[in-house]
Amino acid sequence: MFIAHLLPILCAFPSTQATAPPEELRIPAHSAYHDASTSAGEQLAIWFGRLAAPGSLTCSVELEFQVEMKRSLRLTLGDQTRDVEINARPGAQSVDFGQFEIGAAGYQRFELSLASEPKDTALPKPLQLILAGPPTVGAHFNTKSRRNAASVHLAYPLEESDVQAFYCELTAEEDPHWSYYMATGWHRGYFGMQVNSGTERRIIFSVWDSGQEAIDREKVADVDRVQLVARGADVITGSFGNEGTGGHSHLVFDWKTGEKQRFLVTAKADDETHTTFAGYYFRPDLKQWMLISSWRAPKEGKLLRGLYSFSENFSGRNGHLLRRARYGNQWVQTREGTWRELTGATFSHDATGKADRFDRYMGLVEGEFFLSHGGFVKGEGTFGELFERPLTRDKPKLGQLPGGVGLGD
Repeated sequence: MFIAHLLPILCAFPSTQATAPPEELRIPAHSAYHDASTSAGEQLAIWFGRLAAPGSLTCSVELEFQVEMKRSLRLTLGDQTRDVEINARPGAQSVDFGQFEIGAAGYQRFELSLASEPKDTALPKPLQLILAGPPTVGAHFNTKSRRNAASVHLAYPLEESDVQAFYCELTAEEDPHWSYYMATGWHRGYFGMQVNSGTERRIIFSVWDSGQEAIDREKVADVDRVQLVARGADVITGSFGNEGTGGHSHLVFDWKTGEKQRFLVTAKADDETHTTFAGYYFRPDLKQWMLISSWRAPKEGKLLRGLYSFSENFSGRNGHLLRRARYGNQWVQTREGTWRELTGATFSHDATGKADRFDRYMGLVEGEFFLSHGGFVKGEGTFGELFERPLTRDKPKLGQLPGGVGLGD
């Protein structure tokens, strides 16, 4: 799982807003999306961007044709559609779709498609969308090849340094493929739920090794590796790399969108240099807690710190879709057994959210924090802003956890 706030993304292409002349914008096709379920014809590309002013917008598209083609191409912008008959030869060619009227500033969707069923063996390849006119002044499009929605995070201010348990409730409100909603993260790992496909969802708990190796766990010495202590029934364990390295575990489980999920991370200092971290998930179907896994971490000896939650889109193929989840009723327990409710959280996002994708937000809804990213929708969210939710006084009801662990209620 890529943890965007720990590994900043370095991208090669500059932002249109910073470099393109205001009278013309050129948005490359590598920043476009495909979503055939939304198109009546053969869809070629969808671009999204934010226009800052109303007015007449001239639109054209440059394409590369592999074969001679006589077809009707269609460009749709909002509720406006323009069809253009072309008689193209192999090579690059610009197709002018004329003017569209922009009624108000905001996000816009540009869909390029064939207006009739394709009969050729090779479809034209879009190269770039070209826009001109008053609405381009101050407009913003992501022009980079990375098409993921920005990753968004909550950080929980914490005064205590002796926290042995961290509890959080998480409710997914949207569930596109390749979404990871993470509930209980700390300085050595993360714990949450993921949408892998239309037929598979997972509960994931991972713990980082010691050391600085970011890619290949084979390069990590045994003395720096976390060691598996125990795992729950049907849990799959192994290693991970490419985001730091460490021990990975997951349970294939069909958690439900719109249903509250409950996560708990615990820490037990084994000695001055080792700590065992464990992840517990409340199975809503069984109505009981289960152990996902526990790992003994070297070069540690301390408890939980750096608590956070996040939401991530880990494949750019559908980075245009909205992801949104609620995070609530956060609690910590100290080494002495005292429970304290966490009501404050600060908002942050990754490098993609700084200059490329501004559709990333945090806020409060029904007494819980929410994180929203993707969808090219309007919202509010300032990096570093502190939000406070109301007290619930609903202390976690844990009972006896698997393995005989008791934190008390």
